[in-house]
Amino acid sequence: MAAAAAAAAGGGWAAVCEKFRAARTLSAVESRKDPETEPYRSKYSARALLQEVKQLLSAAEEGDEARLLAVRRAVLEYELGVNHTDTEELSAGEEHLQRCTQLLEPHRLSPDCVSLYIQAQNNLGILWSERDEIKTAQTYLESAEALYNQYMKEDGNPPLDPSEHFMAEEEKLTDQERSKRFEKAYTHTLYYLAQVYQHLEMIEKAAQYCHTTLKRQLEYCGYYPVEWALNAATLSQYYLSKQCFMESRHCLAAASVIFSQAGQVPSAEDNEKEEDQQDLRQRKAEIARCWIKYCLNLLQSARKLLEDNVGELDPDRQLELKAQRRKEEDEKEKGRKKAVLFGTSEICDSVLAMEEKVSSVYPLDFQEAREIFLVGQNYVQEAKEFFQVDGYVTDHIEIVQDHSALFKVLAFFEEDYERRCKMHKRRIDMLEPIYADLNPQYYLLISRQLQFELADTYYEMMDLKVAIGNRLEELDSHTIKKINSLAQLAIKYYELFLDSLRNPDKVFPEELEEDVLRPAMVAKFHIARLYGKLITSDSKKQLENMQTSLEYYTFLVDYCEKYPDAVRAVETELELSKEMVGLLPTKMERLRAKLCPFI
Repeated sequence: MAAAAAAAAGGGWAAVCEKFRAARTLSAVESRKDPETEPYRSKYSARALLQEVKQLLSAAEEGDEARLLAVRRAVLEYELGVNHTDTEELSAGEEHLQRCTQLLEPHRLSPDCVSLYIQAQNNLGILWSERDEIKTAQTYLESAEALYNQYMKEDGNPPLDPSEHFMAEEEKLTDQERSKRFEKAYTHTLYYLAQVYQHLEMIEKAAQYCHTTLKRQLEYCGYYPVEWALNAATLSQYYLSKQCFMESRHCLAAASVIFSQAGQVPSAEDNEKEEDQQDLRQRKAEIARCWIKYCLNLLQSARKLLEDNVGELDPDRQLELKAQRRKEEDEKEKGRKKAVLFGTSEICDSVLAMEEKVSSVYPLDFQEAREIFLVGQNYVQEAKEFFQVDGYVTDHIEIVQDHSALFKVLAFFEEDYERRCKMHKRRIDMLEPIYADLNPQYYLLISRQLQFELADTYYEMMDLKVAIGNRLEELDSHTIKKINSLAQLAIKYYELFLDSLRNPDKVFPEELEEDVLRPAMVAKFHIARLYGKLITSDSKKQLENMQTSLEYYTFLVDYCEKYPDAVRAVETELELSKEMVGLLPTKMERLRAKLCPFI
């Protein structure tokens, strides 16, 4: 018998099993303690032991136990394959793994082989991924997935774990433990497939596999809280891009709940602990940023649904959507919830409690919008605690820009123009100091974004002040001064933005790059309009403003005639500019005629 032959060659089957166990311990446990100068010391020792066991088995005669011997040899080939890939010897690793699958091929669907075969396929998938041969990796992983499904359909009993082939009968695992390990191997298959689909830009499929992986990791308690939470938060952003707000919120709530399991790292005793704490703080801030994006996207999507053709809230549409929501909401949510729920009942309760803190349906009035805004604003503070301007300039500014965007979209829901103005003023107060401290030489792109946003915010405030002024019987000097001041500040920042596009000789580009075409044209258009809004009792000054306004409108018209491809980017602005280029000269002539006696 094979066992007897092995015993004769190596002094007892128990000694063979002991060698195998020692090799696994060296690989899994001792290798973590290896010094940086010899990172694979334990792996190499483990390999030597595995080779010894392999020699003992090869000396055994096959006889009646040929199949059992083949499976044991396959286990050793698998362990050697993983060992070589761990030590970055991919070709040798591949050879061993291939030998493992060849030995198992005739019996791959039997309970003593299926788990090992799937794990070998998984490792071949990883190996080919590391070589950037993603399609080959996909083939191995999809084969492992198909085998799991076939086995579960045809048999379904908990199969043997590979390690059991080198265990005494009394040491064998319980069915419960076997099932847990088999399901874990299949979870790995799905996890690697999610990454493969991501690489192949099969985004929807990648998200689906990622979601299934996360659910299974919770179900079988096979996860690291921080890693799980980050993956769930990342998945939430995919759902966000598809406007699936309920699913996105669920992923984020689960991420926050599971992340809290990581707990606080004990007070720093050495550098590593301090690094761990720092890493935890960073991950927490990253999840907070995902929550900010969630709140912002939900508010912005609601705005798109509610705005009329001039960007104001449409009250008829608001009533219509409120009535529609009452009808649909309950049934729709119940049905979709079942498909996405994460975790055991205990985790589910915590996740549901987290979800109740923020809505996943479109806000349809100021009160509803404000509740979402406040949640977003809390996460802004949380994210800024870690991503401070010293050390994280870009991240910090992006968070402040998101905060500004939250105020901008909340202002849309506010009916009172004065209060709206105050919200935009809050945006100015947070953006101006950052812009003032920024060196455009190193942060040109961010600098341009801030210039444009500040200009746009002043522009919006000026429009609101004009609307407030129009309600008065007569404009008072204070309102006139305010309108002019806001208009001039908007012009200042639009001009700064346009100046940033000039070359080192201060010459404005003949043809604009595609990424700045629309912003540059909008800036020109808004400056033209702003000069038309400046209020002055000095007719000569008024004429000068009209002339400047005409020059900017003319630039836009001429540019689009010279570069017809630009028309698509600024259709509305171009139409209005053409109109103004037609109207302004006549208005200027009339004003000149009035001025004639004085000129």
